[in-house]
Amino acid sequence: MGGVGEGVGLGDANGLGNANGLGNASGLGDANGLGGGVGPAARVAAGLGARQAAREQVGAAGPAAGRALVLPFPARRRIPIPWDGRRRLWWLLWAACPGLGWVRVRALELHFGSLEAAWSAPLETFPSLRGLDAAGLARLQAYRQRWGGNPLASWSEHVRSGRQVLLPGDPAAPPDVWRLSRPPLALYWRGRGTLWPWLARRQAVAVVGTRRPSRHGLAMAEALGRALAGAGWPVVSGLADGIDGACHRGCLSQGGRPVAVLGTPLQRVYPRHHGPLQEQVAQQGLLVSEQPSGGSVSAGHFAARNRLQVALAKAVVLVECPERSGALHSARLAWEQQLPLWVVPGDASRLSARGSNRWLAQGASVLLEPAELVRHLGPGPLARLGPVRGASHAPSEAPLPVEGDDALLRALADGATLEQLCLALRQPAAALAPRLLALEMAGQLRAEPGLQWRRL
Repeated sequence: MGGVGEGVGLGDANGLGNANGLGNASGLGDANGLGGGVGPAARVAAGLGARQAAREQVGAAGPAAGRALVLPFPARRRIPIPWDGRRRLWWLLWAACPGLGWVRVRALELHFGSLEAAWSAPLETFPSLRGLDAAGLARLQAYRQRWGGNPLASWSEHVRSGRQVLLPGDPAAPPDVWRLSRPPLALYWRGRGTLWPWLARRQAVAVVGTRRPSRHGLAMAEALGRALAGAGWPVVSGLADGIDGACHRGCLSQGGRPVAVLGTPLQRVYPRHHGPLQEQVAQQGLLVSEQPSGGSVSAGHFAARNRLQVALAKAVVLVECPERSGALHSARLAWEQQLPLWVVPGDASRLSARGSNRWLAQGASVLLEPAELVRHLGPGPLARLGPVRGASHAPSEAPLPVEGDDALLRALADGATLEQLCLALRQPAAALAPRLLALEMAGQLRAEPGLQWRRL
């Protein structure tokens, strides 16, 4: 199955950002030559400002030259109409069908005009889909029979009306995720939904590396997590052993907002001893997965999550990894997308650093200390909000007081979605998101499933 998640609200598709809906299922624009090797100085200076240069084909080939896997620079943006509750539920229902991924679900929707019509269509009317043979059609038919001819009522209860999941037609969905060559069918999440506006704008930093690092690599990863959190940057990683876990722990220790992209469903913990860490990330930051609740777990899921980590990030830091590592996949994707790629130098005699060290020879930027990265990135989007309420930080780092937001509190009334607040206050979501997060951290409101908020 190609993807998954838990939902954003049955009625409205609430949230922020530009979700480039199914009208452009294959992505916007062309994937033309974004794999070139731009020098490290240009990468650092330009950051995401390198987008203008990325419109042209780069001549010098980097270590992973080729067609871009993300299309972040469309020639023309179209703001889609948010999906209504029924369309969201039909998409989630088909997304859970064994053997169907993005391409097949989208093909069914185009062929029949809607996924609702596809549900009741005879099998002989189905389009010829590559890889969907007689056995696949039999599984599809068994799945339809399991849920019956009118499945939405029971399905809605099964998926809690589609809350805490982002779909392609949701305005809150990160647009660059849906421009991947293999987009997820859905993004299930748990935690602080107020982080999604920043992730939709790629206002985060991804830290990746090996599961079996040296002590130096572990120390650097934890220091990076602390430094980025202190500068107000959400820290994206995979919650695996080694580098991932270390950077998340560093971020948490400073009251920061970690974002863990999992290779398992949200309810599963891997590795098992990361149970307390995963719970703390959910409380203080955000857990994200494309795997649905109850779904099986395979080794390929852990490799696939790399593309999601990079699609949420402004820059990628490779701390330490051997020559065969999933972290190298993240580095290649960052290079192809013209993102700043930083590499921490490792001991040349250690196999665990051989893969990351090779990137230094290919033009990645050398990172000797976390402070250097923070100086180049500048303050993050959460810099003025202070650490998370209740996090393990010093008393002097208490959350900043929130004053003068009576208008927003009044607009919340008995509860409101982000879309409703934007309409009521006539302000863009990007302007409201930091105010909502500040009020949440100050204990004046709480975030609820479906990107909704309620006063306390």
